[in-house]
Amino acid sequence: MAWLEITIDTTAEKIDSVVTNLTARGFSDLVIEDQEEFETFLEENRAYWDYVDEELQERLQGLSRIKLYLEDTDTAGMKRLEAEVQRLGLTMKSAPLPETNWEESWKDSYPPQEIGEKLIVLPYWLADQAGDRLPVILDPGLTFGTGAHPSTQMVMETMEAVVNPGFHCLDLGSGSGILSIAALRLGAESAVGIDIDPKAEDIARENAAYNGYAAPEFTALTGNVTEDKALMESLAAKEYDLVLVNIVADVIIGLAPILPGFLGEHTTLICSGILDVRLEDVKAALKNAGLTVTMVKEKEDWRCVAAKR
Repeated sequence: MAWLEITIDTTAEKIDSVVTNLTARGFSDLVIEDQEEFETFLEENRAYWDYVDEELQERLQGLSRIKLYLEDTDTAGMKRLEAEVQRLGLTMKSAPLPETNWEESWKDSYPPQEIGEKLIVLPYWLADQAGDRLPVILDPGLTFGTGAHPSTQMVMETMEAVVNPGFHCLDLGSGSGILSIAALRLGAESAVGIDIDPKAEDIARENAAYNGYAAPEFTALTGNVTEDKALMESLAAKEYDLVLVNIVADVIIGLAPILPGFLGEHTTLICSGILDVRLEDVKAALKNAGLTVTMVKEKEDWRCVAAKR
């Protein structure tokens, strides 16, 4: 089956009404590329990241356009679309897409990833390709952390040198559960992953199952330890050998005052997701919380720190 990619150029002021009109005429699977909407989205969700893809920002500069896809044999749909675009006073262009098995081609974006000396992150359809490495098997289609980002890789590399058999781990902002699973693969006895997004709990539990882990080895929870005192006290009542915080600098700084409550005398804290320009801010927050930074790891523009009480 061959497809056409159709691009309709418009303006930021008109894009919403154009989408409404196209949807009303049966064209519902639309891709919107609009600089103003993208920047509004960033502003409204500023708390969740310290960086954005500069290349993406550059591509969107000044853009307001809509893309949609039709089978190249859908002449009736094309005529209906052309008439509506003309009625709206806009222009469009179409280009053929190469024939691709779309249901399978996305998997090409998730090859095995060897991390450190021992670990390998595998999508579930390549679960048998670990070789002599310890497999961390995920469903990357569920996102929330696939091991491709330098911040996650640095945590996993550091964990290889830290985790000992029998360790108990706490993963704050666990996402896909990748770090908890890695800890268990490296010999930890148990791992607790907690995230503020309820979707992450189900995703982490599913990914753990791909690796053969379930409670009590792996426990997934939903909650916010900075706002839920009962949850924080429940977690802090247990003893952990390793605490992981792989989020962004602002969240780590916000968590810093309560992190000592999860750390014992011999607990290692690993924080990552820190842009190089935010490193000193994070180190200062950890120091103010009574913690001592024992290591800083670097990869590209990202930093990972380890600390102890």
